[in-house]
Amino acid sequence: MALMFLNGGAMRGGPLHHLLDGAPLVEETTTAPVYRFYSVGDQCPALYPVSHGGAAIAGEVYEVSLEVLRDKVLPAEPHELELGVIELADGRASLAMLLRRPYTSHVQLTDITGFGDWRAYKDARAEARAS
Repeated sequence: MALMFLNGGAMRGGPLHHLLDGAPLVEETTTAPVYRFYSVGDQCPALYPVSHGGAAIAGEVYEVSLEVLRDKVLPAEPHELELGVIELADGRASLAMLLRRPYTSHVQLTDITGFGDWRAYKDARAEARAS
């Protein structure tokens, strides 16, 4: 089993949550404040570690089997992301999806660090479109 920090569509209520195959939620938390947060083509979020100018990003930590990661979660991730190890707010390590380095895709990146939460960003986008 591995701890996996999720901050996008695989969180509870998200369209990809079923890929976790019933993995138990450990906690809602944030990352340490050492990440920038991006929207990748408005399709998924991406963390990017930085030495300064980072923020705490909200998400959920699950205890996921390596088989579920290998067979269900990772194959569904876009090629702009890669599996990495992040620092949580309390200093613990967790697996998470990070913006691939070097970033070579032509998909538009939007810095959404100020939102600190994928759901908050998506809600703000929906409100802006409705106005």
